[in-house]
Formats: sequence, C-alpha cells, structure tokens
Amino acid sequence: MEKKTSDKGKAKKQVPLRLSQTLYNEIAQWAEDDFRSMNGQIEYLLTECVKYRKRTQNKQNMEESI
Repeated sequence: MEKKTSDKGKAKKQVPLRLSQTLYNEIAQWAEDDFRSMNGQIEYLLTECVKYRKRTQNKQNMEESI
C-alpha cells in the first residue's frame, strides 16, 4: 500500500475495509452528525479506541504491580 501524507506531515496507510450495510449506514449517520467525512469518522473512532485501550492497560498494569 502507498503512504499518504497529511497536513501534519504524518504518513498514513490506505486500508481496504469491508463493512456491513447496516454498520456503514450507522457510521455514516454518526459522521454526518459530527460534521466529519466517513473516513474521518472511522479514523476518529479507531483513535479513540486505541487511546481507551492504552489507558485501561496502563491502569490494569498499575493495579497488578501493587
């Protein structure tokens, strides 16, 4: 896959994605509600999920070390 560069200078990967029509419609509506493109909404959601995972893993690791 070819790298794309954004305004921030970070390289972005292109990833083909298959979604059910129902999920696509839900995300498209959510994107419209948030004034984002479909691609922007998916990227936002994935970014938030990764942040959440990192927070919960760090919290879990801290609890295990006690």
